[in-house]
Amino acid sequence: MRRRRVHRRSTVAALGEILIRNGDLPAEHLDAVLAADDGDDAAFQRFVEDGVLTEEQLARARALQAGVRYIDDLLVHPIDQSAIDLVSPGTARRHGLLPLGFVDGRMLVAMTKPGDVVAIDDVRVESGFEVTPVTAKRADVLAVVERHHRADHELSDLTSTLDDELAAATSADAYAVTEVEDDAPIVRFVNLLVAQAIADQASDIHIEPQEREVRVRYRIDGVLHEMQSAPKSIQAGIVSRLKIMSDIDIAERRRPQDGRMSAQVGGRKVDLRVATLPTVWGEKIVLRILDNSATSLDLRDLGLSESNRAVYERSFRKPHGMLLVTGPTGSGKSTTLYSTLLAIARPEVNVITVEDPVEYRIEGISQMQVNTKAGLTFASALRSILRADPDIVLVGEIRDRETAQIAIEASLTGHLVLSTLHTNDAPSAVTRLVEMGVEPFLVGTALECVVAQRLARRLCSRCKTTVESDRAELGELGVPLPPYGTPRLYGPVGCQACAGTGYRGRVALHEVMSVTEDIERLAVAHAPSSEIAASARGAGMRALREDGWSKALAGVTSIEEVLRVAS
Repeated sequence: MRRRRVHRRSTVAALGEILIRNGDLPAEHLDAVLAADDGDDAAFQRFVEDGVLTEEQLARARALQAGVRYIDDLLVHPIDQSAIDLVSPGTARRHGLLPLGFVDGRMLVAMTKPGDVVAIDDVRVESGFEVTPVTAKRADVLAVVERHHRADHELSDLTSTLDDELAAATSADAYAVTEVEDDAPIVRFVNLLVAQAIADQASDIHIEPQEREVRVRYRIDGVLHEMQSAPKSIQAGIVSRLKIMSDIDIAERRRPQDGRMSAQVGGRKVDLRVATLPTVWGEKIVLRILDNSATSLDLRDLGLSESNRAVYERSFRKPHGMLLVTGPTGSGKSTTLYSTLLAIARPEVNVITVEDPVEYRIEGISQMQVNTKAGLTFASALRSILRADPDIVLVGEIRDRETAQIAIEASLTGHLVLSTLHTNDAPSAVTRLVEMGVEPFLVGTALECVVAQRLARRLCSRCKTTVESDRAELGELGVPLPPYGTPRLYGPVGCQACAGTGYRGRVALHEVMSVTEDIERLAVAHAPSSEIAASARGAGMRALREDGWSKALAGVTSIEEVLRVAS
């Protein structure tokens, strides 16, 4: 055992020395790893997570250490499906590897750790081929593994099995079977649906009963994609299993219900918010994936332009007042608010939140969750919070007059209040609060800043291409044009990296309105939102679509995406 530990320690030291020699790692970091005496090179991956190293630096060092080839762009590397079929998905996921093809009678295998002799031996035994390892960035290897070992095939097999087992069963039978048999195929089916959605970076899972089947759709980058469908005969089993996992009443099928569940995927815990809706073909279930690990809560990563960020920062750095973030469901409002909280929360200030539900759990912040059954509403919680000596208060959403009134009064009595509101643009927030019944002079005095935002799909950086554009058409849309010619614009193509969609990830478009004295006067005068918008634009506010044009001209997104999300 001691000899094995010494060997691992020397391996770690050798990898560290390569990184130091390349100028990628300060020597003191290696000293700390060796002092731990655990011989575990996972510490280098932690350096990547902490920003000390980059994925590429670590992958190149591992390639040098093992004496193998480094592949710079694995996501577009050609892959032989016949090689993939020789190694089981379990082995590929367990070791972080994927066969790429054959070279000179040997199997070429992309690996996260090319020096892992146990992994190489497992591949040799399973495939019957000698192995030539290569390496690439860890994120690229894992992405390729997930792409080629999706749950689709297993889901198809399971649906066939379930269809045979449950074809003759009644709905009641299906419910009973699912309740007592936790290792049944229906359980694996549900687990695979959730795991694949998380692997695809979906934000929502829609399980929708139809007349003859159960349709499953994932919302990826804000757009619904139809995925695996299931036979109608297993509908009751799927619904029952999800209700049990979410602690929802399985006997109640006539009214909507809400719940929450957790899943262990890839070694991390992922929370899901569950909602059921009775439809003519049965209960529809929507699962919102609350995967905090996939979301950055750094204010610098929100995509705010320099001018918008400057206006916004001036507002939230003030000791009191109200800041609102507006937009439709799923537009990133909570992410913006939490990024703001993390930018201003300090040990010397008391931060309390009330939400429905608590989507991000953050250390050092007191967080409350609405519980209407127990009588804990936004309004009642807010009253209690104000007796707990807060400096900063976050209200998940202003839904009614009572909540709006208390929040505004809190902002006028020395508290900084952050909240969300459902309006189409920033100027409409003023008129919306007045329509709720809040006195106009209170709205104008309390409100410091309103941010409206939308999420547009980000063009895939690997396959985007320049597109032809008509100067006259762009001018009609309001796209800023140079004196001569047309600006360079980009459009989607589709490749392996983006699953053929042409888009990968999302970017936020913002409209940041600072509440000036003119806007205060317009609020008191019950002016329509169009007049407030004109005043805000005169003071320098850039509309949502204008922010979208700037991001399209920068090649971040496409004109079509801006038109889709910003009316």
